[in-house]
Amino acid sequence: MISKEDEAETIEVLETLADYIRWGASRFNEAGLTYGHGSDNAVDEALFLVLGGLSLRPGLAPELVHGRLTMAERRKLFELIRRRVEERIPVPYLTHEAWFAGLDFYVDERVLVPRSPIAELIQDRFSPWVDEECVESILDLCTGSGCIAIACADTFPMARVDAVDCSADALAVAKINIERHRLEDRVVPIQSDLFANLAGKRYDLIVSNPPYVDAEDMAARTPEFRHEPELGLAAGEDGLDLVVHILAQAEAHLTECGTLVVEVGNSEAALVERYPEVPFIWLEFERGGQGVFLLHAETLREYRDVFLREAGSAGSRG
Repeated sequence: MISKEDEAETIEVLETLADYIRWGASRFNEAGLTYGHGSDNAVDEALFLVLGGLSLRPGLAPELVHGRLTMAERRKLFELIRRRVEERIPVPYLTHEAWFAGLDFYVDERVLVPRSPIAELIQDRFSPWVDEECVESILDLCTGSGCIAIACADTFPMARVDAVDCSADALAVAKINIERHRLEDRVVPIQSDLFANLAGKRYDLIVSNPPYVDAEDMAARTPEFRHEPELGLAAGEDGLDLVVHILAQAEAHLTECGTLVVEVGNSEAALVERYPEVPFIWLEFERGGQGVFLLHAETLREYRDVFLREAGSAGSRG
């Protein structure tokens, strides 16, 4: 912890954005922080915190980085850096801002911090797997902050998007972001446990980043990741508690030529072991990421009995 005397001296000496980025990075390295909520190193972490703390965007002109700060700005940045170190709060929760697919989103501890590699798929319009001209309806299942739903609406301007989550708290955040991006007419938040409240609805594209963290990884979370809602992470012993039900029910909510895209992260191996006969299409990413599969409606129909059997053995849901 930093004493009041050291705090006063630090605020007096550090004058510019560059000063606080450098000082913050040094403190983060000393504290041995864990990253993974938008950055993977101390310098970028400090950069995002300093810019976000002053309501500035990435890509700031270099000459502005050396501009002098007011005393109020210095105190604010000092406090944010202190909290990042002492409370181990992820930067997006401190600044209430996260970036996904080139768009900015409000976040707080009611939702996970957006970081899915699905962003790259959205920006590529799911090519070559999906014909973008045929996408008129999209479902974002387990929407959280609404980032996938909103990014899809931005990329497919003619599509209507349902943003579904079982958490009222998460949907409250999603609504903030829907309004921020002025998409109230095309993105609809719906409270539902998976497909439970979607009877009769069918979609050309279903995208889901559901909870998929297994029991071992949940127990090994660092303090930063313990700030995120457990409801958005935990998925049983093998991380597949929700995925088995998504696989069993998705085909009934896809159009004839619809497509399902699901992220399972580190539970990829468990999924393959559980469904050895299913030809999952595992997607690759230029910007990093893994554990995202794609299945067309035709394949879901072909293996319907397999998916229903596994879901039945896991217990009813939705």
